[in-house]
Amino acid sequence: MRPSRRALLAATATATATLAVTPTPTTTTSHANPLRTGFEQLQASGYAALQGRRVGVVTNPTGVTRDVRHIVDVMHGDPHVELTAVFGPEHGFRGTAQAGGSEGRYDDPATGLPVYDTYLKSGKPLADVFTASGVDTVVFDIQDVGARFYTYIWTLYDCMEAARLAGKPFVVLDRPNPVTGRAAQGPVLHKEFATFVGRQPIAQAHGMTVAELARLFNGEFLAAPVELTTVLMSGWKRSDFYDASGLPWVPPSPNMPTADTALVYSGTCLFEGTNLSEGRGTTRPFELLGAEGIDGRWALEANRLKVPGVLFREAYFAPTFSKFQGKTIGGVQIHVHDRAAYDPVRTGIALLVTAKKVWSDFAWRSDNWIDKLTGSTSVRTMIDAGATADEVVAAWQDELKAFQRIRKEYLLYG
Repeated sequence: MRPSRRALLAATATATATLAVTPTPTTTTSHANPLRTGFEQLQASGYAALQGRRVGVVTNPTGVTRDVRHIVDVMHGDPHVELTAVFGPEHGFRGTAQAGGSEGRYDDPATGLPVYDTYLKSGKPLADVFTASGVDTVVFDIQDVGARFYTYIWTLYDCMEAARLAGKPFVVLDRPNPVTGRAAQGPVLHKEFATFVGRQPIAQAHGMTVAELARLFNGEFLAAPVELTTVLMSGWKRSDFYDASGLPWVPPSPNMPTADTALVYSGTCLFEGTNLSEGRGTTRPFELLGAEGIDGRWALEANRLKVPGVLFREAYFAPTFSKFQGKTIGGVQIHVHDRAAYDPVRTGIALLVTAKKVWSDFAWRSDNWIDKLTGSTSVRTMIDAGATADEVVAAWQDELKAFQRIRKEYLLYG
């Protein structure tokens, strides 16, 4: 009989636990007891989990200290750790590439360290990159935004699997989920729709930190567990939004300029799957939505639904790139007035339903990208059949509850 996944994990639990850096539990994020990121905890320990190791870091511009120094620069100058390589994800290590791009292989001018490209690499090809780099241990430190289709969590997944294949321990330095870790929301990916915007069946808004996701991936989805260390934060509560952290916000990607963007993203990114603009090319991407021929009727119709925590304002804008570049278009701006009541995924569905109702030219992208974003055909086919927003949301509740039961086993913070 094949041993269960949890039995395999239990067999390796002792070895993994001896590497983990777990802070004293805290109950508040206050001036007296500020949040400390996983990197700050690691640094304070004198890099104890990395002693005697040649270290490679998977990171991007968000891997900074609270005084906005990049952790690569900090570690490179610290004799207590041997940093020998950097691995860049989508947009690159220093963040010079737009969506769907990376920086390639180069030597970092600031440190002289070799920078390797991980974007769109997985499995053995990525394991070969880790092997060729000569590192003993792979470290991950990237700020996530809480949405299943934000690619950095799948960079995490792919790097964990590649590290396992290459026989290298993997260390995750935790950072806050900027939109809280209160709950999972939205549909769960169906495996036949797996892509780089969703490798495994998790909820559209997962409500987890990257360390919690790493534990989930290790326990549920990898072919076999990698030797995993999670360096936890102190001073973070699941109910905390990013502004409670006291940390600087560094855009994780060019179209994620603020933590407010992250708040709406897991819902309004669905408009990437339509012929409407999702606000790329404006100063408020994913908060502004629109198209040619849309007027104030959309905001009126959306507000009639009384979606909790949010209001919709009639808006006109001219994207400087992406859809409708250089054209003045009409639509809505999202104004969240009650973050505690706001559900971004429900809001995104309400906006899709009402956009289709008021704009006769509404269309899905011809490649049905919406199915990749939502994780199945259900959202698209139900909206096409005339379902209400409440009916669409009700359809995924059973699969969401099943995911929530699994998710609960891997949560690390109260």
